[in-house]
Amino acid sequence: MDALYIVERINDLFNITNKKIYSSESGITYQADQRIKKLGYCVNLTLETIEEARIHGVDMMVTHHDAWDEIFGLKEACVEKLAEYGISHYYNHLPLDDCNFGTNDSLLGKLNLEPVKRTHEWEGLYFGRIAEYDEEIEFNDLVKKMEHLLEEPVKSWRFNDKTVKRVGLVCGNGAPTACLKEAVENDCDVYITGECNLYTIQYAQFKGMNLIIGSHTFTEFFGIESLAMKLNENIKELEVVRLNEEHYETNIK
Repeated sequence: MDALYIVERINDLFNITNKKIYSSESGITYQADQRIKKLGYCVNLTLETIEEARIHGVDMMVTHHDAWDEIFGLKEACVEKLAEYGISHYYNHLPLDDCNFGTNDSLLGKLNLEPVKRTHEWEGLYFGRIAEYDEEIEFNDLVKKMEHLLEEPVKSWRFNDKTVKRVGLVCGNGAPTACLKEAVENDCDVYITGECNLYTIQYAQFKGMNLIIGSHTFTEFFGIESLAMKLNENIKELEVVRLNEEHYETNIK
């Protein structure tokens, strides 16, 4: 099978309601001229993850993010390295945030939370969730659950004394106060995301909203893993491996 066949099988997993947005938020970065026998998955396309793919003998990478435009020159360097190694690459961003097996719903499932509402709409797709526990849990217990799942320390701020029943979630970059505002408006006890800044913390404090901040990468990891596992189920002969990524973000102060 070739890279286009893999992409077609990925597309079959999604309910594509807006082809223009879907194609602008997913696609092939580089297509090598070889058959795909082994696929590697991770969140980010970087020179380091491409090297991981080479070490594992991967023919195609599937990631959540394309190379970041904000890292000037990275995409060109990645394409050059993919071509050198003969590795194809595909990414799927917003549609994976939106779908019911993607980043948000996969993390909620790992936390034993039940989604009750899709939030944070953009162009008809939703990159956030409101979810609830059947029974209330302690805030500190939720923090420990996050650290266990993400295999890294998380940052947390307690701005109310409530136990946790209702949770607002935006995997990845939910730092803008407009994202937190939806959790406030939906009467959440805590807001979880993968990035924050001073405004995020001060707005949470102002509104009395508890806050848990993991990393951008590892709050989104379970979604790309879910996509890879679904591919593996549908294409039995395809070997699928996880590509390691460092926990760099835990060192950001």
